[in-house]
Amino acid sequence: MQSLKDAAQKTLVAIEKARSTIEPTVSFQEVGKITAVSSEIVKAEGLSGVGFEELIEFPGNLFGFTFNVDEKDIGIALLGDGSHLRVGDEIKRTGRSIDVPVGEGLLGRVIDPLGRPLDGKEPVLYEARLPIERPAPAIMDRAPVEVPLSSGIKVIDALVPIGRGQRELIVGDRKTGKTAVVIDTILNQRDEKVICVYCAICQRSSSVAKTIQLLQERGAMEYTIVVVTSGNDPPGMNYIAPYAATSIAEYFMEKGKDVLIVYDDLLQHAREYRELSLLLKRPPGRSAFPGDIFYIHSRLLERATHLKDELGGGSLTALPIIETQAQNISEYIATNLISITDGQIYLSPTLFELGILPAVDVNKSVSRVGGKAQLPAYRYAAGPLKLEYAQFSELEEFVRFGAHLEEEPLRIINHGRRIRACLKQNESSPVPAFEQLCLLLALGARLFDTIALERMQKAENTVYEVCKHFPSEMLESFKKTGKLTDKMKSTIIDTIERALAGL
Repeated sequence: MQSLKDAAQKTLVAIEKARSTIEPTVSFQEVGKITAVSSEIVKAEGLSGVGFEELIEFPGNLFGFTFNVDEKDIGIALLGDGSHLRVGDEIKRTGRSIDVPVGEGLLGRVIDPLGRPLDGKEPVLYEARLPIERPAPAIMDRAPVEVPLSSGIKVIDALVPIGRGQRELIVGDRKTGKTAVVIDTILNQRDEKVICVYCAICQRSSSVAKTIQLLQERGAMEYTIVVVTSGNDPPGMNYIAPYAATSIAEYFMEKGKDVLIVYDDLLQHAREYRELSLLLKRPPGRSAFPGDIFYIHSRLLERATHLKDELGGGSLTALPIIETQAQNISEYIATNLISITDGQIYLSPTLFELGILPAVDVNKSVSRVGGKAQLPAYRYAAGPLKLEYAQFSELEEFVRFGAHLEEEPLRIINHGRRIRACLKQNESSPVPAFEQLCLLLALGARLFDTIALERMQKAENTVYEVCKHFPSEMLESFKKTGKLTDKMKSTIIDTIERALAGL
């Protein structure tokens, strides 16, 4: 009996001691109520301290973010299915903005803008979470764009070069090969040590599945992250997709790595933003787009850059895609993006119908970085090519009207047709830089001018075969310095000339 009393006494002492160490805390949670509901947006009241783009928690583990902050109520864009929501339902502030998981564990994964897996595998392993809206690097933190990003596409690497840290717009009508160009560029990064992020915005699930399958078959998913939203997702998810993908890419850039990000496509993104804005009764502007449509894309693309060596020297190269209608590149969103980016690659439906693939219209395409983003040897070989091709295009128009040409214009046309034949390329077959260089040197030396057009493909394959037998020292020197000595150039041209003699 005494032992029970002693145990009870000890328990009371322990309780009293524990009570003396506990400091009660009071936590406040701001709660509001829904005043209006649609399938994509919600209006609510009672959250007086809420901030712009703050995450809001709804019943049923659903989230949204504040899109309008007015005096009487707030407009919230949903990030999921809100069919179960009702007027009067309670909502809560989370006190944090939208963020996304980042880290090495995302490589090879297919996720949505919130970091949730879409590939049927386990949850993603991440190292941190970053907000999707981040300020672009300051001007003083940026370095010049001088290192090339090899796309493996001959016409782009030769005539419209892309540098690491550049923003190059891919523009063209529907079904002209825009996505094929960026996917080929991703495939070519296998040996370039460039991490790729492919952001599919409001795309058909079937086309995205084909793209992912191609990346898997070619081993590109090892260094690629795919961020996907489909047409069935609410506009809020489609709106945040490119920002989330950019934060994922920035994580690697800030680690000193080179990153390529593709936005496919930003016209869909602009339309989703317009839909949200109109639902929340924002004042419409040109083509019913809100007045800040330029700003949403400029603040996104300004995040692509090449950082100074003191900050790791990483780079983020952006390839935004936009679809035009009836070859109208002066359309509102297209002109906005052309003014923001460092150049554009225009894909012509006319060339596509003629079977000239990739259908890059050289005369309407430009890279504002230019030859600075090319290796010295490449710059030497490709330098006169664009002028020769432009002269050929102009003269070819005269030939169509039955104009009589002298010997020199005919020679230009003959050479230009060989250039166009050499720049043709099959889909999903990127060409290494050294093989491209050898082809360009042969073009510059006019070694193809005597070869019939129907035999040009065989002649091109002969050049690639010759490249395999050059001394390894030459290839290593090119990889290391990006240059070729005059002796090396002469050797390449002489060897190719002998190989083509039998055709």
